[in-house]
Amino acid sequence: MTASVTDNGSNFVKAFKVYQPIKDDDSGEEEDNDEVTFVNLEDVLQDMNVEEGVEADVVTLPPHHRCALHTANLISCCDVKKWLLSMPGIKVVYRSSISKCTALWNKASRSTVGAEIVDEVLERKLLVPCTTRWNSFYDAIARACEFPITELNTISYNFGLMAITDREVEDNCFYGTLLPTLETLITKILDLKTGLQILGDLPEAVVKAIKARFAEVLQSETAVLDAVTLPRFKLRWLRTQERKDNAKASLLAECRRITKDEAQPTGTNAPTHHLSTNSATEDDFFSFEEEEDNSASVESQIGDYLKSGAQGMDMLNGFPLVKKVSLKYNAATPSSAPVERLFSLGKLVFTPKRNRLTDKRFEMLLLLRCNKWFEG
Repeated sequence: MTASVTDNGSNFVKAFKVYQPIKDDDSGEEEDNDEVTFVNLEDVLQDMNVEEGVEADVVTLPPHHRCALHTANLISCCDVKKWLLSMPGIKVVYRSSISKCTALWNKASRSTVGAEIVDEVLERKLLVPCTTRWNSFYDAIARACEFPITELNTISYNFGLMAITDREVEDNCFYGTLLPTLETLITKILDLKTGLQILGDLPEAVVKAIKARFAEVLQSETAVLDAVTLPRFKLRWLRTQERKDNAKASLLAECRRITKDEAQPTGTNAPTHHLSTNSATEDDFFSFEEEEDNSASVESQIGDYLKSGAQGMDMLNGFPLVKKVSLKYNAATPSSAPVERLFSLGKLVFTPKRNRLTDKRFEMLLLLRCNKWFEG
């Protein structure tokens, strides 16, 4: 398991922070040791007992990634709302428009008569926000904005509500998609600033929230390596030549490390004889292992990969080293939403009347439900 993706719940964050494996830090060897440190004697004795053979239950969890969709939802719902409510002029308009939309949603969803009126006027249904679906509030607002304001006010009049004014108005996803998406999103949000009047400072507030909540991803070298090993992005999403050179150097270093690790088990091959003299005795005496220079092949493979214009994932079959790096770093998904859907589907399989299913049978049934679109 390369990583575990969860939402931003405090219970998950605390658990993964507490049970992370302890990494050996060699950077402190050159630090001054003048300061006196006090050590608990009981802890030292316990460590000695563990070293002597007393087994201790050590629980460690894999690296933790926060769900990108849930984090983005927190930005759009919490951070943006906090900024809107901090602006006196915008606060009134925001609360008024949201309260009117909420009243429309309640009337349309809780009354059959109201649902018939909406269907008669709009010929479509109004989407209602749901607390368990992160994007439901955006979908509901987007659906309401698709209709003319006159039709929405017609429904409001039939419901006895206040009218709305003119002023109020994913498939396969790899972890390497996250960083290019964030940087592109920041650029596009800042470009919107020129066309706004009332909400002129909103783009900067959104960008500030993105940089705060995704600080770990934006500063991660691993995230850059994730994106570079996806044929869809490579180096084209990096805007400066310095970042492109650093990303290429990181990819070269990772490929060389993989090549070195693969060559270690095969280091006991039969030596290659160099026939530099005519004496058979000297040939037997001066026998050395021929050093293979893999740096040229690695650099050529990386160069051909970055120059290739293909963007499909199938092209990685022609670049085995890049494929290994991509499989290593893109195994995790940027969102935990697919797992949440899997939990919801599990409730349909493990019903009260089927409460005696074994773990293996339940897993087989769930895989059949999820993988029904695969052939064979």
